[in-house]
Amino acid sequence: MPSAISALKSTGAIALGSAVAGIGYASIIERTAFALRELTLPVLTPGSAPLRVLHISDIHMRPGQRRKQAWLRELVSLEPDLVVNTGDNLAHPKAVPSVIQSLSDLLSVPGIFVFGSNDYFGPRPKPPLNYLTNPGRRVQGQPLPWQDLRAAFTERGWHDLTHNRREFEVSGLHVAAAGVDDPHIARDRYEAIAGPASPAANLRLGLTHSPEPRVLDRFAADGYQLVMAGHTHGGQVCLPFYGALVTNSGLDRSRAKGPSKWGATMRLHVSAGIGTSPFAPVRFCCRPEATLLTLIAAPIGGRDSRSDRARSQPTYSAH
Repeated sequence: MPSAISALKSTGAIALGSAVAGIGYASIIERTAFALRELTLPVLTPGSAPLRVLHISDIHMRPGQRRKQAWLRELVSLEPDLVVNTGDNLAHPKAVPSVIQSLSDLLSVPGIFVFGSNDYFGPRPKPPLNYLTNPGRRVQGQPLPWQDLRAAFTERGWHDLTHNRREFEVSGLHVAAAGVDDPHIARDRYEAIAGPASPAANLRLGLTHSPEPRVLDRFAADGYQLVMAGHTHGGQVCLPFYGALVTNSGLDRSRAKGPSKWGATMRLHVSAGIGTSPFAPVRFCCRPEATLLTLIAAPIGGRDSRSDRARSQPTYSAH
């Protein structure tokens, strides 16, 4: 019996040590192991030239996050044709200057954006088990200065697509884009942008912070070729061979990050995001990331699903 008790204590000590090591890795190492995801999607109208789109989301900036800020400043070296920001830029009422300074050079590139709940309201502590047992519960903190952030973005030329439709030219291509406010806190009003997207556009692009199925269905019905979203953090805590535990939305776990098909023809891209809430500063098997998408013309006469998958496989690189 004593030997059995000793073995049990030893097993418990190993399990506890592994848990502590895992939490330390997730909170100290992986949380700031910023990476670039690169992939190719065949979504443009046939005959279109390629378009390089940088997708950033869920920065969750606080003023003192210098490593994150330095990494964001380097993204301009990717030379994207278009920047897409799908929200949750802030995590502190004094973070607007840090966001603008970090994205300063990217703000000279054509860009479009929508906001998320953590642009409007600061984060608040939430028991981790709530993400599993009660994901629909909303906990909002103090109001954040989203108007200042919006003014800074638009003054530099980025288009606010919150319940707006815009058509513009980028690198010789005609883009028809539209977006909704954050469905996660029920601010979406799709009726404000409803209607078929321009059939003359090389790219029909939809934006939403949270990839809620009810919104994705509306974009698909209106003929959008691609919708870009964030919010999920890629699951934030994932398990090997299983993936994300939750998406904190109505989206299924298999779509927690990266590209997928939605319906017959529309593509969805969900960013795993760059930051975390200050009250849940961990990532496990889910590195913080930005994504550089090279959009190319879809094959005439329909897609070949096998070659489509091959072109869409992500490759990671530190940046």
